[in-house]
Amino acid sequence: MTAAHDVSVEARDLARKFGDFTAVDSVSFAVRPGEIFGFLGPNGAGKTTTLRMLTSLLPPTSGGATVAGHDVATQGQQVRRSIGYMSQLFSLYLDLRVIENLELFAGLYDLPPERVGERIGWALETAGLEDRREALTGTLPLGLKQRLALGCAVLDEPPVLFLDEPTSGVDPAARRRFWDLIDRLAEDGTTVLVSTHYMEEAEYCHRLALMNRGRLIALDRPAALREEFPGTILDVRLDGDPARAVAALEDVEAASDIGMYGRALHVRVDDPDVGRRAVVDRLTREGLGVRSAEAVPPSLEDVFVARVGQEGGALGG
Repeated sequence: MTAAHDVSVEARDLARKFGDFTAVDSVSFAVRPGEIFGFLGPNGAGKTTTLRMLTSLLPPTSGGATVAGHDVATQGQQVRRSIGYMSQLFSLYLDLRVIENLELFAGLYDLPPERVGERIGWALETAGLEDRREALTGTLPLGLKQRLALGCAVLDEPPVLFLDEPTSGVDPAARRRFWDLIDRLAEDGTTVLVSTHYMEEAEYCHRLALMNRGRLIALDRPAALREEFPGTILDVRLDGDPARAVAALEDVEAASDIGMYGRALHVRVDDPDVGRRAVVDRLTREGLGVRSAEAVPPSLEDVFVARVGQEGGALGG
């Protein structure tokens, strides 16, 4: 058992129904202080509903959870005072200047007057906005808006930070800079719970919860999830059309979880030799030139596709 002081966020058989539809189905986990804990899953997996319950914005139908020692069902006000929250729909006021947004959030958080200047200065420096403090927020590039929103969310130094797909639409370089900030917060002791659909972001998490159809289907470190991958991945390089190759392999018994991976295919096989022969033979008969078909370590995307497939596929998929 994990001692109570070693747990920052805990869910116990957390569930939420909307009528006859179960959005979250008996989810349990515990998150340590300073941990970056990620949720990865397709649309409809239950990620956002789980976060909304943990932030006390939505009451659980059954089960329970605590955040920073407070019960989400009975101590919602204390929970909200203990967290920062940032979603893909930024809560910034675009017609205010950068400094005005920060001053507004300082007031909303009721920061002591003697700390306001210090925390705003920290946020400007951390977000790289010291020379843009007088700029209208609406004129900032999306990546800078994102960093400003994060600065606002942690202005009062909450022990727990919730990020609900915060980097949607942001270019990869800006996402990497954003994650550098998250790493720094976690190193300073902030617990971070983040949902994402970007595989490279999922790799940055200390532990990762895979969700599908409201259920928690896997929970471990990204490296451990890859090590537990069932079977072998063939990386198939083609001269022909990858989409046509996917269709050609659909009824090949030795191949499964076939998908495009850039201009290549990734194909899961149980036996590398048998699978390679079956894949190459079928593609060759279909007139699709195979340049190579080599076993490669599974990516997190391969793990994700395989696990979701084992659990009946994504909703609507």
